[in-house]
Amino acid sequence: MRLLGRGIVFVALCVVTVVVATGAQAAPYAAIVMDMRNGAVLHEDHANRVQHPASLTKMMTLYLAFEAVESGQFGLDETVRVSRTASRQPPSKLYLKQGSRVSIRSLIRAAAIKSANDAAMALAEAIGGSQAGFANLMNEKARALGMRNTHFKNPHGLTQKGHVTTAHDMAILARHLYFDFPEYYNVFSKRTDIAAGKRIWTTNRLLGSYRGAEGMKTGYTRAAGYNLVAVAARGNERVIAVVMGGRSSRWRNQKVAELLDLGFRKAPTQVAIVRPQAVATSTRVAEAPVPEPKPDLAPTGLAALSDAFTSQAVAATRPSAPIRVAGNIGTRNAPVRAGLPRVKPGSGATRVALRDPKPMPLARPDWSVTLGEYRDQAEAVAIAASVSLADISALQGVAPRIQEVNGSRGKLYKVEVTGLAPHDAETTCSALRAHGTTCAAVSPQN
Repeated sequence: MRLLGRGIVFVALCVVTVVVATGAQAAPYAAIVMDMRNGAVLHEDHANRVQHPASLTKMMTLYLAFEAVESGQFGLDETVRVSRTASRQPPSKLYLKQGSRVSIRSLIRAAAIKSANDAAMALAEAIGGSQAGFANLMNEKARALGMRNTHFKNPHGLTQKGHVTTAHDMAILARHLYFDFPEYYNVFSKRTDIAAGKRIWTTNRLLGSYRGAEGMKTGYTRAAGYNLVAVAARGNERVIAVVMGGRSSRWRNQKVAELLDLGFRKAPTQVAIVRPQAVATSTRVAEAPVPEPKPDLAPTGLAALSDAFTSQAVAATRPSAPIRVAGNIGTRNAPVRAGLPRVKPGSGATRVALRDPKPMPLARPDWSVTLGEYRDQAEAVAIAASVSLADISALQGVAPRIQEVNGSRGKLYKVEVTGLAPHDAETTCSALRAHGTTCAAVSPQN
């Protein structure tokens, strides 16, 4: 009887242990699917429930890093010292050594691609002076972006009481990363790169396995479960899917693929672009001198076009034009084709007169602007999307199109805008060519 009683107690303890362990690992499921172009919600499931973000947190860390670079407070090749705190962060990490100096570029790559906690902390301390100081910047920015149910306490997402977000807020942040920093967006699509002299690989296995996947950010802790923010583009459509509380990485990836499929089924082919509300730069780098303001280099409309360029639309600037492009963070095997200087909204830039004082005679609007031929369809789509997003008066009411053409090396995708007046075509191309962007105005006689 005594032995039987001990057996019952033992079995009961095992059951309790299993229940407790399972409860500790289980995180509630939440999801949202959003149209990147206008922010429309296409599907949601507990999207506003507050949960642990895990390494999705690094999306905000990177947002503030991009902002610090854009404001001129840091250069991408500027190095910062790795503190003892940063070097002692748990994996995933780059294994940075205390006292070493690492470039901002390497820290950004490591945080975005490898999800390195030590790199995220090094960025946080460089920008905010301390973890607490950086957390204040994170929360200030979250409020400005409209992330109403988010509160950050660290730059990497390791579980901490009160460090929470929602699937909906993460989708909002993904849109801002895309629209606010298109020249750095391609870092999320890298499967591998070099950071601090080390080869790193992405934690996002959806890249390369889902057609049109552009990347974004993974996350996992026991409290959060398996999280993923994913962006994919097909044709004119670009969709965001967020899953939080996944049961495993394979389950999470499969679920996100299903949600992206759902998004593409529901998203309209044509839709007006609605940018997220512009947010004034507020990142203040701790004890870092702010350089003299840079002169405005481009008309307002061209700045809008620059903001619209995505990772797949970016290309090599000419050596004589030191313009920042996506290649500043990530490297590409193929040469990039375009890079315009960014002009922040409200920076005082005005539309400048182009070097063509001779008035063009009125004529039928049957000229076109050719923006290049591309082997990669996704790159062509990105170029077309950038033109659709642009605020160029000459292009108002005119939509770009993509046409398949046969080149000497096979199928190419030609991007062009048709139905323009001669002056509009010449004016647009003159401005684009001035900043190293491939463009050709074509008359109906050509």
